[in-house]
Amino acid sequence: MSEELAIVPIEGRVISEATLGLDLPEDEDINSSEHPNFIESNTQAISLEDLATKCVVPTFADMSLSISHQNFMASVCKAAIEVFGDLTPIECRVSHPIIGRIPSALGKKASEVTDEEKTLFYQRLAWISHIKGLSRSVNGQTVFLTIGGTRSYSEDKLYGRASSQKFKIFCAWSVKVCSNQMIQTSGSSGTIECFTEADIYQRAYQLFAAFDPEKEDNLKLLENLHTTRISQELFCSIVGRLRLYQFLPGEAKKDLPQVDLGDQPINAAVRGYAGDNPNFGMRDGITSISCWDLMNLLNEAIKATYVDKWVERNQACTDFAIGIQRAINGEDTEGYSWFLNAGM
Repeated sequence: MSEELAIVPIEGRVISEATLGLDLPEDEDINSSEHPNFIESNTQAISLEDLATKCVVPTFADMSLSISHQNFMASVCKAAIEVFGDLTPIECRVSHPIIGRIPSALGKKASEVTDEEKTLFYQRLAWISHIKGLSRSVNGQTVFLTIGGTRSYSEDKLYGRASSQKFKIFCAWSVKVCSNQMIQTSGSSGTIECFTEADIYQRAYQLFAAFDPEKEDNLKLLENLHTTRISQELFCSIVGRLRLYQFLPGEAKKDLPQVDLGDQPINAAVRGYAGDNPNFGMRDGITSISCWDLMNLLNEAIKATYVDKWVERNQACTDFAIGIQRAINGEDTEGYSWFLNAGM
């Protein structure tokens, strides 16, 4: 069997507004240059219409069709609508374009291939949508209940026979001022492997049905982060320990919590603290920040991460801020006190 990646048009499988059950007008806030993106990195915004009409869908080596980005979103949105109600327009970002050509253009030089003869799909996808009418005020900021997901074709075995494909789904509270997602363990599916859109719908429905937006525990946990302050000296200690953590041998990390943050996000968080971030950094000459600020500085910093790492890194930021608060308050049971060092 020829192990070649095949691509086919999405004819007959186009997602429409009616398919999603959503009213999807152009959202001026989402498309304006001043709208804070929920992720940046090397991604670009794309509309559902462009995904459906300008992109092809990869197939497996046996010509079985993979699950398209738009059908992934449709399945998750269908489950969200049944559990929570109406959604806002989807904000969708893609990266790593894979450009090919139709069979009739195989013998042409690259410079001779016309736009009509080119094919395109995006290897990686991240998207979110807010639940209409579900917003709260936390620490003076409006937060919206948000659902979304990511996927990367690079994790799927497209060069073999049809097999399960990998996706990540989440449900979290999103801060309006910066579009940060505050993902907690209870609202993340982790990596799920699905064969069909029905599988995705079932896993999404299970996740959303178990996430009770009226339950105050999760919101109180986030809101209480504002009550614990971090001095500049303690912030510097935490940053230093985060840098050291990356180079510890595996045995030394065994009793420490897992923190998936690299140099680039840490540097971005420090820049935000020093004044680049007017919402969560030093303000009005006050050098101390709260654990709420720390969480959002880190969440803002990981927007430069790759799409397929975004959900777990976002969750890691939320878990880290909550863990640091417990360590400062003497309630640490997971090893976060190590990050405080001499700052205590």
